[in-house]
Amino acid sequence: MLDLARADRLKEARMSCGYKTAAAAVAAFRWNANTYGSNENGNAPFSFRRAKVYAEAFGVRAEWLYDGVPPKSGQAGRTARGGRAPERLVPIIGRVGADPEGGVLFASGQAAGDLVPIPPGGTDRAVALLIAGHSMRGLADDGGLIYFEDQRTPPTPDMLGHVVVVETDTDEVLVKRLLRGSKANRFDLESIVGETRRDCRLRWAAHITAIIPPYQARRIIRHHAA
Repeated sequence: MLDLARADRLKEARMSCGYKTAAAAVAAFRWNANTYGSNENGNAPFSFRRAKVYAEAFGVRAEWLYDGVPPKSGQAGRTARGGRAPERLVPIIGRVGADPEGGVLFASGQAAGDLVPIPPGGTDRAVALLIAGHSMRGLADDGGLIYFEDQRTPPTPDMLGHVVVVETDTDEVLVKRLLRGSKANRFDLESIVGETRRDCRLRWAAHITAIIPPYQARRIIRHHAA
């Protein structure tokens, strides 16, 4: 299988799905014409998250569309020689713990984002954060990984008392222990290191589904360029 550029794979997927022109695909799926056009001509390499959108539309695998990982489409099965099926990969979307607040620093664009295997029990919505620094010592160490399901749903009662990933109404994404606030629909956010934030409004919260220590993280991260 040819190792085509990401943009070329997108064009190939679109044409294989029966859309003769980029404009036809844009109209069918109501995408932004400028964004899609830049993705397909290579002027703006698309993220892995965006690859999932295109892959679902065109009936191919996101891993193939983004990084050329075979097979191109269908369920990953055994190889012709009976080997293991190709890994299902998800993106590292940012860095967490670089400051005492436990804030998440998102990588810009994710055009050259690193990928990691889906954790046990994870889905295609799984994403990972790379731990940077030592402000999360005791939970996760520098160089390790934190996985969560990127579903953007409100906090649920079973999250109370647990360390979760949250987004506040001030656009901050944090890794904190979720506690009940003093008012309805408000939450206290307890830091691993640092002060507890009181009565925060949250847009969404997500359970941490896996924590990978640094040694294992170094072995499973798939580094690649755009």
